[in-house]
Amino acid sequence: MRVITGSSRGRKLVTPPGDDVRPTTDSVKESVFSIIQFSVEGRSFLDAFAGSGQMGVEALSRGASFAVFVDNGKKSLDAVRKNLEITGLSKNARVINADTLSYLSSCRERFDIAYLDPPYKKGLIQEALELLPAVMNKSGIIICEHPSDEQPPETAGGFVIKKKYKYGKIMISVYSDKDVEGI
Repeated sequence: MRVITGSSRGRKLVTPPGDDVRPTTDSVKESVFSIIQFSVEGRSFLDAFAGSGQMGVEALSRGASFAVFVDNGKKSLDAVRKNLEITGLSKNARVINADTLSYLSSCRERFDIAYLDPPYKKGLIQEALELLPAVMNKSGIIICEHPSDEQPPETAGGFVIKKKYKYGKIMISVYSDKDVEGI
């Protein structure tokens, strides 16, 4: 697992030990950032259910102004902090030790891009999508990684699925405001 491009291009990232975290593959990560490539620079990024934090690190490397990493696993949080240290991107990041749903319930920040990759088959995407629109800017983008046999809701507040991408057993669903053209 590595940073694909930007200021930290090529840096190897760590993953938490054990089977609790399922890192996004480099090919899926590259595809996600191809989808949002013109929407990252200068934007705020939420890496919810952060795991290793690789998606937020990639966003920072590509010029995101700020990233928030939320996870409640000690091993995950240690990996996120280590990856921010390895890449030198800590100054534009905040790591939050919290249950993502609790964080979203009380969050006062607004985000331009949110990436959701919760543990599979637990209904967490649906629960997070109920809370997420309240912390998103109107022009924001929500990206959900989920198993291809698990379909998230078509709408989340004023956000609707604009595109879906399938990568083997993984699906990426991209939401934006229903009144915003394209992604």
